[in-house]
Amino acid sequence: MEQHYYSEQPESELKPRKIQAKLKKKSFEFWTGSGVFSPRRVDPATELLIENAVVNKQDKVLDLCAGYGPIGIAVKKIFPDTQVFLTDINKRATNLAKKNSKLNKTKVTIKSGDLYEPYSDEKFDVILVNPPIAAGRTICYKIIEEAITHLNKEGTLQLVARHQKGGRMLEKKMQEVFGNVETLAKKGGFRVYLSVYKGMPKN
Repeated sequence: MEQHYYSEQPESELKPRKIQAKLKKKSFEFWTGSGVFSPRRVDPATELLIENAVVNKQDKVLDLCAGYGPIGIAVKKIFPDTQVFLTDINKRATNLAKKNSKLNKTKVTIKSGDLYEPYSDEKFDVILVNPPIAAGRTICYKIIEEAITHLNKEGTLQLVARHQKGGRMLEKKMQEVFGNVETLAKKGGFRVYLSVYKGMPKN
């Protein structure tokens, strides 16, 4: 069932399908299927994040809660000099992401695991996330709180959400954790929020 896309092993039978998407004026194909998030199309929130993500040429980028990989794969295709890492708790999704990386001729690193755990010793310049709002507030807050331990100084957390359905709450949490937050883009009720990690405050 799609509503359990954030579980480690979806119970539904995998029914693969291939979809097309145009992202940042580039064409992509993705394998998707039952038991993963938004299997019929790249969802509007993900599109908005890809179109507006602030990424520099040689950034090290983490696509957190990556699903079948559209954000990370698109970033690598658009910014080929970046190092891109993807992770998702859903093993079906990460298996599809590996196929999609090859399908779109991109070289990215993909691991399955709970939030930051697969890259526990890594630090990034950019963390991009379309958080699993359906999984609950605790998980979404954890994504924000733990981001600062996985960002280089001046690194950014860029998060997309529907403003009236959890986004406002996550924006407030980003301000609380980082001491700053701005809206990068808004469309169709969704907003992309960005916070910059300024380093740990001095006591």
